Amino acid sequence: MKSSYIKYVLLFGMAVIAFANSAGAKPLKVFILCGQSNMEGHAQVRTFPAIAKDPKTADIYKEMVGADGKPVVCEDVWIAYSFGDFAGNPAGKRSGKLTAGFGSQHNVGTGKIGPEFTFGIYMHKLLNEPVLLIKDAWGGKSLMVDFRPPSAGQIADEKSRNQAGKFYNLLIEHVKEVLADPKKVYPNYDPKEGFELAGFVWFQGFNDLVNLN
Repeated sequence: MKSSYIKYVLLFGMAVIAFANSAGAKPLKVFILCGQSNMEGHAQVRTFPAIAKDPKTADIYKEMVGADGKPVVCEDVWIAYSFGDFAGNPAGKRSGKLTAGFGSQHNVGTGKIGPEFTFGIYMHKLLNEPVLLIKDAWGGKSLMVDFRPPSAGQIADEKSRNQAGKFYNLLIEHVKEVLADPKKVYPNYDPKEGFELAGFVWFQGFNDLVNLN
């Protein structure tokens, strides 16, 4: 999606959902990242040097690459990503330590990134605690239809009814799957300390603006 299109970003905190039983324990911080093509991310690694040239973003560049000039691999930030194909259909899942390559999976050899890369880097830097990102992004989706939650009621357009809420349900299913056994994604997860749903990030594009379903 071209950057000239109108983008909507909603970032809001969530209340703590799970608490550790023992006093002083630090639950694993879990953030859910969801949206369509903007959340998928189409920025390629080869564009990183341009960030270093701008004084306003030069410090960000230093966090994104290591001494060898390659994208950093975060030791304490892991990600579970559910993604789609070029048409936006569910295509697969992958997980691992956060680094470049967890953006759009179209032409994966280019090493694309989305908001997850710097978000994870800076959340870990701010919290100084382990972080788990659950990312769900499929291109060309709308809030009105594809991500429509049950609480929004039945959609008026009969043609879109069968599609309504499909990707909302896929998001919920993926989050439940990951949190049912966080250790599968985050090997150092300690069940005694538990996890905490620390935030939800939504990055929408232009689909609702032009009424595309």
